[in-house]
Amino acid sequence: MIEDPDLFRLFKAESEEHLASIDDGLLRLEKNPADAALLEAVFRESHSLKGAARMLGLGRIENIAHELESALNAARKGESPITPAVSERLSTMLGELRRHVQQALSPPASEPEPTGTLTPPAPPSEPVAVVSVQSTVASAGEMFHIETVRVETHKLDALLTQVGELAVTQVRAQHRLAQIDALLEQWTLQGRSRRGRGESSGPPAPLLKQIRDGLFEDSARLEFSVNQLEDQVHSMRLLPLSTVFSLFPRMTRDLARQQGKEVDLQTEGGEICVDKRVLEEMKDPLMHLIRNAIDHGIELPGERTASGKPACGTIGLSARVENGQVSLEVRDDGRGLDLAAIRREAVKRGLGDVATIDAMSAEHVQQLIFSPGFTTSTYVTALSGRGVGLDVVRINVERMKGAIRLKAAPGRGVSVHLQLPISRATTRLLLACVSERLFGLPVEYVLTSRRVSRQALFSLDGRPAILLDGQPIIAVFMSDLLELPERGPEAAFPDSLTCIVLQIDGECIGMLVDDLLSEEEVVPKPLGPPLQRVRNVSALAMLGSGDICPVLNPVDLLRSAHKSRTSLSRIEQASRQAADKPSILLVEDSALIRAMEQRILTDAGYRVVTAVDGVDALHALTQHSFAGVVSDIMMPNMDGLTLTGHLRADTRYRHLPVILVTTLATDEDKQRGLEVGANAYIPKPSFDQCILLDTLKRLIAP
Repeated sequence: MIEDPDLFRLFKAESEEHLASIDDGLLRLEKNPADAALLEAVFRESHSLKGAARMLGLGRIENIAHELESALNAARKGESPITPAVSERLSTMLGELRRHVQQALSPPASEPEPTGTLTPPAPPSEPVAVVSVQSTVASAGEMFHIETVRVETHKLDALLTQVGELAVTQVRAQHRLAQIDALLEQWTLQGRSRRGRGESSGPPAPLLKQIRDGLFEDSARLEFSVNQLEDQVHSMRLLPLSTVFSLFPRMTRDLARQQGKEVDLQTEGGEICVDKRVLEEMKDPLMHLIRNAIDHGIELPGERTASGKPACGTIGLSARVENGQVSLEVRDDGRGLDLAAIRREAVKRGLGDVATIDAMSAEHVQQLIFSPGFTTSTYVTALSGRGVGLDVVRINVERMKGAIRLKAAPGRGVSVHLQLPISRATTRLLLACVSERLFGLPVEYVLTSRRVSRQALFSLDGRPAILLDGQPIIAVFMSDLLELPERGPEAAFPDSLTCIVLQIDGECIGMLVDDLLSEEEVVPKPLGPPLQRVRNVSALAMLGSGDICPVLNPVDLLRSAHKSRTSLSRIEQASRQAADKPSILLVEDSALIRAMEQRILTDAGYRVVTAVDGVDALHALTQHSFAGVVSDIMMPNMDGLTLTGHLRADTRYRHLPVILVTTLATDEDKQRGLEVGANAYIPKPSFDQCILLDTLKRLIAP
């Protein structure tokens, strides 16, 4: 045991550095046993650790380090080359060395744990609990300088928290300045009024202006200092990704050998620096993904060679910076995902009926593996010995306000992308008003915002939508997602709406809110017990005004939007309020063409209900009354000609006007359309909206 607290902290930091360097060196020597420079470096690390243990009287650590040093020295001299058997013996020595170092750093059970005690390092070890730096001392006769110091990271954590609070205080100071400006303006107006009546404005006005000018200068100086301090503290907390990446080569090697597999872990981007908190929280998701790839993705050597693959499987762990965030990828060249097995498991777990699951795209099916407890007998299973599924990865990533997506191909492996913030200290929020309440959205997820007219909303595959740069996107009322009380139809449907377009992992979604206010830098506070996990909310934050603002979770909002149908009923209710407008059933399978035609009809004063094919149209006819039908011909499930035939065979719809708008433009096509009972036939190649509107006006008599 090391009783002196200062010596304890120093040995803790240095031993972790030495052990990490030895571990990395031994792994590299397995691949390059003739690398003399690398062998020399590992030898020096062993020697240094032995010397530190001797100074502290840690005899067992000193002896094992000496054995390791001797074995490396024999390799240096050429007496015992680094063979696979020697590598295995050196790895065993390293494991023993780690175990005894941990024992030396572990306090007795009856005593409180020293600050920053090392977490058990045997594989995989935890990140070092102090920021490790080198010290430089001048030689005798020169001026003495200490250029660097060791700083415990919990002190940096506390400092960064205080910087964040200082940043909020600076924002509040600006808010107070705005209040004084408003007060000064009001005082000036009152002074003019008094002077107009021949009264004195009094001396307080110049004094108030003087206070305001002084506060403005102090606020500007405070803002500059806070920004500088924040940048410097952030830079102190940034650590390279290699700090975490270095934990996995040994784990990969050992786990692969246990399973009789050959696996090569390739890392890239380890030099990229991110915040220490992000490093700590991404370790478990990365470890889980790598172990899953080894356990259930990489095949046995014989199976790989039989399928034309190299006997040695490859797992890639890479990182790059994109738009102020770090993008991590874990990929393997294993067997991939069994979509059929995933579909069977999804039905078994009640995630949908057979028809619903079978209708899902391959990409959607792949994402099901992140559902709680989801397992299959192939790639995705519970992590060995822990009984948890890949939902743990999803939860950890979302807690970091990140996003996750997966790509897989049968027989060619799986690639998992994690998008994470570089720093978690402060967050910039876009503040929005929803049902007279304030909410914040992280600006990194905000693509754009705009005003949209009430008439611009239309139905897209059963959900409300808008057009964004000519492309339809889902747009839902945020009050519906947050389950806030409605304020009545008039308040819920003003003539103009504010839409915030969020982009989450490449998918866009529109959020309809009452109003946008401003952007503000905040320090999010995690939800404490018992509110560990609240749907759509990730944290709380205090604004400069003193108001408490919920910080929304964009990933949750996207998931809730896909499940929400309430906004569509509200749009339909609003449409029914305009009873004077004739209703048109628009049947078109192309989302883009459907949106364009709906806009034409809506702008012309028609109420429009959309359907994606003939089957959907027949269902809509049972729910609403229509003055006419505008339909495409080439559609899945039921085409426009068959739909028209059904209408003409039903006495209820025998005289309902039907206009076919289609790409089929030959005379024979037109003849077929008229034969089944269509009232008009408009080819899309020569489509003119005036022709469509004139035809409707002629067919729909008042």
